[in-house]
Amino acid sequence: MPNFDPVSPERLAQQLADLAVARHPVVHPLRVALDAPRCAAIGPLVTALGQTLTLAGRVVGIVHTETFYRDASLRLEYGKTDVESFYSGWLDVAALQREVLRPVGPSGPTAEPWSYLPSLRDPVTNRATRVAPATLPSAGVLIVTGELLFGHGLPFDLTVHAWVSRQARGRRTDPDWAWALPAFDRYDLDVNPVSLADVVLRYDDPAHPAIAVR
Repeated sequence: MPNFDPVSPERLAQQLADLAVARHPVVHPLRVALDAPRCAAIGPLVTALGQTLTLAGRVVGIVHTETFYRDASLRLEYGKTDVESFYSGWLDVAALQREVLRPVGPSGPTAEPWSYLPSLRDPVTNRATRVAPATLPSAGVLIVTGELLFGHGLPFDLTVHAWVSRQARGRRTDPDWAWALPAFDRYDLDVNPVSLADVVLRYDDPAHPAIAVR
């Protein structure tokens, strides 16, 4: 486990924004992964990060990976609470690569704007969202946020993992999602996101986070 430095929630967004600006590849939009178990409830952090980057003059796009889940007929083939399917079969990795990450990466266009698909499918209705492509300038930042993001070989330029301990996951997970807890235990063992991420947040208590930067 890395050495963490305590940080206020307000300062955390600013510190992440500063890191994003410092690590920007310049030639194409910065692709940021913000990986966290759903019990971390990082929505406010994602919003604050986007607002902070916008105030710094960056155009920001946000993609929630649950809108890139596979079709329900495939995703839920073995039931709505099948841990193996949730762990390795819910996210449409190929679509996320094809529609989002590659188009704004080094293999994308040679000139602005950089175009990507903000969402593919509504995870509740299972209907295609049919949204128009969005664009970013080269100096823009694309934040991709979701759970179980690492271990697929997805091409991110900056990776952030909000680490929540196993005990805290058990306390904070909604009872309706308790069936999925073994998937996060396996993720810690098989993928070890703490060892992979450029930035690790200690997030057992969102009001008192801490940060470790590699």
